[in-house]
Amino acid sequence: MAASHIFVFALLLAFFSFAFASDPSPLQDFCIADKTSQVFINGVACKDPKLVTANDFTFSGLDKAGDTSKKPGFVANLVTVDLFPGLNTYGMSVERLDFAPKGLNSPHTHPRATELLTVLEGSLYVGFVTTDNKLLSKVMNKGDVFVFPVGLVHFQYNFGDENVVAFSVLSSQNPGVVRVADSLFGANPSISDDVLAKAFMLNKNTVDYLQSQF
Repeated sequence: MAASHIFVFALLLAFFSFAFASDPSPLQDFCIADKTSQVFINGVACKDPKLVTANDFTFSGLDKAGDTSKKPGFVANLVTVDLFPGLNTYGMSVERLDFAPKGLNSPHTHPRATELLTVLEGSLYVGFVTTDNKLLSKVMNKGDVFVFPVGLVHFQYNFGDENVVAFSVLSSQNPGVVRVADSLFGANPSISDDVLAKAFMLNKNTVDYLQSQF
């Protein structure tokens, strides 16, 4: 009997761990983020519902193209709860991605979100790497949709000679972005070149050069 109870408890624990491994669900009609609140919680405190207006549920600006003139020829306008308080507790954010010809959204992860990307103009080469180091990649054309699983390293590259526009929806109001190269070679303070040289099987001079680029 005791063993069966432990087994049931383990199953319930696994279920609830999975069920709550995402942004918290709303417990009322809405919870507009109150950016003036001094309360520190896992999320954002709610604005007084009596002070909420239709403007709290609106964000403008995603019609405007980003400046892709700088390296790496890519810019993202990620709209999270920090910019759009109406997203609070709904477990989502939205992003416009603009690519110049040969522009790259370098390998990165979103530690708290799955990403669903739709190509609106042009074509992109996209892909992600699984935990057993398998690359899954595809050329995406206008109207195509691709999903990047939460936490996995992924990228998007405009291999063509025309500008590309895409939109993404992410499954967190604060998905986070960890860029692989920036994190490893641009960390502050710097990761020891001994560590990076061994990890990437490079000499220290090469590591020092790479660190100087970030």
